[in-house]
Amino acid sequence: MKTKNVITLDDAKRVAAAAQAEAERNNWDVVIAVVDEGGNLKYLQREDALLGSIDIAIDKAKAALLFRRPTQVWEEKVASGHSGCMSLRGVVAVEGGLPLVVNGETVGAIGVSGVKSAEDGQIAKAGAKAL
Repeated sequence: MKTKNVITLDDAKRVAAAAQAEAERNNWDVVIAVVDEGGNLKYLQREDALLGSIDIAIDKAKAALLFRRPTQVWEEKVASGHSGCMSLRGVVAVEGGLPLVVNGETVGAIGVSGVKSAEDGQIAKAGAKAL
């Protein structure tokens, strides 16, 4: 049997708190979503961000998990003319989704939505560092 790391609710809250601290330093209202290794929502928090940002944050987290890469990768591909990747199921081509990796193992992901995509990415990076 293989032993693996699993993200706990406390871990997810710690990631979200670090992300929220970054958002607050910049006076940004966002939605922060943390999913587990199966793409299931583990934790969600929303300030005064638009309601549409809820699903976007969750989708960014799921995309980062499914492809085990930042969603920024897809944004860059589309910007460079590779729009075909948008036909891939689960792709979200805007920055703000990052896999959460522990000892080389993807245990979940964070997704942030509510401000410019680069700012969402900045917040997500701050959250991921907390894990």
